[in-house]
Amino acid sequence: MNDKELAEILKYSNPRQLYVVTWNNVLKLLFCPFKVQVLQDAGELKKDEIVWVEEVKVTSDLKTVYKIKSKLYYYYYFNIKSN
Repeated sequence: MNDKELAEILKYSNPRQLYVVTWNNVLKLLFCPFKVQVLQDAGELKKDEIVWVEEVKVTSDLKTVYKIKSKLYYYYYFNIKSN
């Protein structure tokens, strides 16, 4: 994917919102900040710690990353916590 194609896709995204499908197939819109639980140690974050996602971003290969404490982490290190 080139930069132009990526820019076209990202113009519809918002770094302060995330759509998720729940376990019972309900589409839900989350607004930042939202809480997540760390599934395994990642950088400065420790397993089972609860942290806040400041922004949601996408890498150039379209992988979702969370901005937490001003650092970026792949989404699969976390479980979204319900309020």
